[in-house]
Amino acid sequence: MADNWHYGRITYSFEYERRLRVGFVGCGVHSWRNVYPTFQYAPVDLVAVADPFEEKAVAYAKQFGVPKHYRDHREMLSNEQLDAIFVVTNYDQRGHPRYPVIATDAMEAGAHAWIEKPPAATVEEVQQMLDAERRTGKFVQVGYKKMFFPAIAKAKEIISRTEEFGQPAQIYVRYPQSLPPPDERQASNRRMISFLDHFFHPGSIIHRLMGPVRRMSYVREPHNGGSFSTLTFTSGAVGVMHLAAGHSGASPLERLEVIGHGANVVVENGVKLTYYRKGNRGEGGYGRASSFIGPDDGAPIVWEPEFSLGQLYNKNIFTLGYAPEVISFCEHILEGKRPAYANLDDTLQLLRWYDAYRQPEGQVIEIAHD
Repeated sequence: MADNWHYGRITYSFEYERRLRVGFVGCGVHSWRNVYPTFQYAPVDLVAVADPFEEKAVAYAKQFGVPKHYRDHREMLSNEQLDAIFVVTNYDQRGHPRYPVIATDAMEAGAHAWIEKPPAATVEEVQQMLDAERRTGKFVQVGYKKMFFPAIAKAKEIISRTEEFGQPAQIYVRYPQSLPPPDERQASNRRMISFLDHFFHPGSIIHRLMGPVRRMSYVREPHNGGSFSTLTFTSGAVGVMHLAAGHSGASPLERLEVIGHGANVVVENGVKLTYYRKGNRGEGGYGRASSFIGPDDGAPIVWEPEFSLGQLYNKNIFTLGYAPEVISFCEHILEGKRPAYANLDDTLQLLRWYDAYRQPEGQVIEIAHD
């Protein structure tokens, strides 16, 4: 497998020569809609589910044809010989995601772990999972679905062609999210939990395309909690993350643009990708061009899905990256290879960036990186 997920012909679950024995921790509506259905396309044999609410575990086991159900993930790990577990849970009483403990338990029991975001609340929790990876030889992949959006994966491919695109120099990402005022940014505050929960969406896109943030500064408006963050990357590139709190719920959520040298790529609404190749609008020079249409070899290239056919690429679990990230996780296990991205190293950098929002606005904040 290439480090970058390959979008091509899909193998259905029953067609794989070898399938992984997996368990699932968490029986909530998000996993019902978006994660369990991906197993139709992954090398997965789902043998057990666990949830503290037994009636949910029973219902999920029945719906998805799972032979065993448990109320506790530790009992499941003890009783079942599992290659991996998937975890989609909620927050504990402190307002921290439950993933670090469950993922560590899984690795200690000999299983790899796929965990939904947000993976942790602190850098220390990520370090603990990294320590468990080193001790056990198992790995964790995090559900940064936007890294696996087809449009984002293609944008990454385009901007990596530096001879054609130029060195990626600037990035702009717009995403609707409110940043709480300074006195409400404790980890246990419900509003900060919302910020933690959603920060990883735009953050993971930016990190995947541009690499780690070296320094940042931000300003926040008090009416909606919207903010602009200016970013400098370890590569020397610069960027802006616009958290557009207060926008209309009827408008598209996201917009992305990356600029190279004489070329740029734009992703709108997560699915429409436009590549503006090196070229000119019209011919004849300024003041003499008679048409806005330029030569074909420099014309923009546009991709967007169609929704008439019953194709996999029209399913939300593919356009939104759920199936690709699950398939990638499973195939990395089969190959004995730790994922090159959406891993705990990425998570460590993203948590360090997240922590910077606890510092006062307007100042330049240096972010540690390995």
